[in-house]
Amino acid sequence: MAEKAGGKAPTIRNRKARHEFEILEELEAGLVLAGAEVKSLRDGRANFTDAFARVENGELWLHNLHISPWEHATIDVPDPVRPRKLLVHRRELRRLAAKTAERGLTIVPLDIHFKRGRAKVTIGLARGKKLHDKRESLKRDDMRREVERALRTRD
Repeated sequence: MAEKAGGKAPTIRNRKARHEFEILEELEAGLVLAGAEVKSLRDGRANFTDAFARVENGELWLHNLHISPWEHATIDVPDPVRPRKLLVHRRELRRLAAKTAERGLTIVPLDIHFKRGRAKVTIGLARGKKLHDKRESLKRDDMRREVERALRTRD
């Protein structure tokens, strides 16, 4: 889902992540891209289905993020689902590696946005939700919406 309002760079959100996972903390990371991928992201053409990040050989890699090829690219069209390197500080990388190894947590992408012309990914340290947790959060969201609706009609 891409948002474009008043010349603002689009934000592509992974809406399923907050439903499937309990997000414990968030972190912003730089995203290493090939030329035409930037144009595709600016058009909002990315799919987060089954995307995750993993620490491999002292580097953070984003897997299964599908960035559709840009239509006007003629040469060097990269693989749409290739692993992409994420840029984080060494201290943050060590902390993420330790938490995912010992506690069984996962690193999931939450959104992609542009900041001062550079592509950034908000990643979240997450724990998978069980079915009853998902039902509970849906129930809580429904109740919150009903309260907001009632307050609007009262005013």
